[in-house]
Amino acid sequence: MSLQKPTIVLFDMDGTVVRHINPWLLHVLERLDDFAHKCTKLFSRIFRRKIAYAPMVEFRHGKRKKLLVHRAMHKIRRKPVEEIVEPCPGIYAILDLLQEQNIRMGLVSNGLGKGYGHDILKKFELEHYFEATTFREDIQRSKPYPDPLLEVLKGMKKQPGDQDVIWYIGDRKKDVKAALASEIHLPCTIQPIAYGLHASLAILEHNISTDHVTMAWPDLELRLRELLEKPR
Repeated sequence: MSLQKPTIVLFDMDGTVVRHINPWLLHVLERLDDFAHKCTKLFSRIFRRKIAYAPMVEFRHGKRKKLLVHRAMHKIRRKPVEEIVEPCPGIYAILDLLQEQNIRMGLVSNGLGKGYGHDILKKFELEHYFEATTFREDIQRSKPYPDPLLEVLKGMKKQPGDQDVIWYIGDRKKDVKAALASEIHLPCTIQPIAYGLHASLAILEHNISTDHVTMAWPDLELRLRELLEKPR
């Protein structure tokens, strides 16, 4: 899978667009999220039926009412978002470049939007970059399922066509897996981009070119500029 010039770029949030000042909190949340996903698979096998969402999550009338683990973590922290996260170095240059080239962008996160994700976007003046956003309360199944990616694309003004190339950039293995799982649902190409070491392991596991790995935004910016200068 060679890296192609994107027409749409989707970003993960925690660990990708912003980084945690105290990484232990992100680590705990990611571990809990991974545990929840494993629970769904385990209960599906035990009861021999498909379970769409984690057992610690409650739905009423088809809508997500409680995200018990996530809400508990956000209550515990009791700090404004600027004391928890900061923009990843170089992210604004990437976002500005994509915006200048009229490449549409979306944001996908397994974290809560209310009281967290939306506050981050507002505080760090990131809102205007993203045509659509999807947070945990917007979907039933989180990454590594493809649902969050498909939902954010559904929220864009123009739906992807067969000529589009979508990048999804994330820092975890589940980001790579979600992008690959999305492919069968889309009329176009979607390519995972691993930001950092953890996600890069999934790139190698799926025999994807290391061109799809970046360790820092300035490095990806140089490669992106090269792609954008080439005729399509």
